[in-house]
Amino acid sequence: MKMLKRKSLLLMVVVLLVSLVSACSGNNNGGNSNAGNTDASATPTPTVEVTADAAEPVEITWWNFPNFTALDGEVGKFEKQIIAAFNEKHPEITVNLEMLTFDGGPEKLNVAIATKTAPDVIYDAPGRIIDWAKKDLLAPIDDMFTDEIKADITPAIVEQSSVDGTMYMYPFNTGPFTMAVNKTLFEEIGALDLLPLDSEDRTWTVAEFEAALKAVKEKAPDVIPVGFYAKSQAGDQGTRGFLTNLAGSTFLNDTNDGIALNNEGGVAALEWIMNASKEGLLAPGAASMAASDHNDLFLQGKMAFAINYSAVLKTQFAPNKASDFEDILLPYPTVDGSAPKLEPFLGGLSIFNNDDAAKVEASKKFIDFIVNDPEWSITALKQTGGLSARNSITGIYEGSEYAYSELARKFITTPPTIADGYAEIRTYWFPALQKVLLNTSSAADALAEFETLGNEAIAKGKAARTSN
Repeated sequence: MKMLKRKSLLLMVVVLLVSLVSACSGNNNGGNSNAGNTDASATPTPTVEVTADAAEPVEITWWNFPNFTALDGEVGKFEKQIIAAFNEKHPEITVNLEMLTFDGGPEKLNVAIATKTAPDVIYDAPGRIIDWAKKDLLAPIDDMFTDEIKADITPAIVEQSSVDGTMYMYPFNTGPFTMAVNKTLFEEIGALDLLPLDSEDRTWTVAEFEAALKAVKEKAPDVIPVGFYAKSQAGDQGTRGFLTNLAGSTFLNDTNDGIALNNEGGVAALEWIMNASKEGLLAPGAASMAASDHNDLFLQGKMAFAINYSAVLKTQFAPNKASDFEDILLPYPTVDGSAPKLEPFLGGLSIFNNDDAAKVEASKKFIDFIVNDPEWSITALKQTGGLSARNSITGIYEGSEYAYSELARKFITTPPTIADGYAEIRTYWFPALQKVLLNTSSAADALAEFETLGNEAIAKGKAARTSN
């Protein structure tokens, strides 16, 4: 019996040794086989790729205003296509989309920030974004910009996207804010020669502009000659651009730390608004008119000139036009017909710092896909109707109005959105306009009060930023 147990034990040891030898032999053969194969397709998947595929899942939220033209009339449909394409390259990142409206979106963002439920990614304009950056609410994104990319962006746009040299917004679509005119109307009333269309720059004087307004009043009495609005801060770049060019002035001083419009030209510009209103050249009820009301009047063919337009807005507004008239871009008139100063429309993407490094990195990948993917960046840019913030990316559209918008880039100036306290400055602008339109204040008094309040807001904003 003992002998049988010994033989069984010996047999088990032998079997175990043979198995080990076979296993080692098999591994060596496999290694030699791969080493001698020069076919790259047969090479094992690199570890870095395995790591990427097996990356930890991350979930981020993206809040977006209607920056892209709706596909098939469905808001958010295009955004969902972007997310689906992104997930083909980054399946580990879940992007939850929420669409905002221009009316309710700003307040929803304010509530989210106050309750610490801000999204990870936001696609917006510098006015709000830079204010958030100055309040230390955003993640810096300097590492997303090579020297080559930064050199390819106009300095004024870089300035709008950064605070103290640190980038907080990735600029994507742009274009100068201009006026627009219903060209078809001027053809119908036989006054096309009053528009500056023979000039490549389309620059014109205030006197020439007035002649065009009076022609509309005389020959198309049911049409409002030019729009204006002062109900709220929405669209305030239009009223700023219109008035500063009428004034031959800038909104801020050269160092962006003081209001500059309170001067002889500024007072004259506001008085022009008062007189135009009395003469029936300006939209009636402008003091209580919102920018959206102003836009609707133009798109319905009830107003000859709109003061807040761009190539981007032209594309976005196209589905809302009540009739098939030709809307073309014009710069704001200046007193002597010299080059206008145009604020740029600018849209870009930023990341809220929600104290989650993984979400920040995932958000950077998502933003990079939208703005730099070889296929989708151009598709997305066209869907905004805007020009690229990159100077080297041109000629992606056809048509004279896009050609003019490209040309008018030379008139772009640094807007007041970069000023400390800008968010508060805006709250004083439209009340000043209302006082003038309602004749409760003279132009001089309204501008003087605005300058005082605006400078106080700048000082407070600067103090708050430097104390952070």
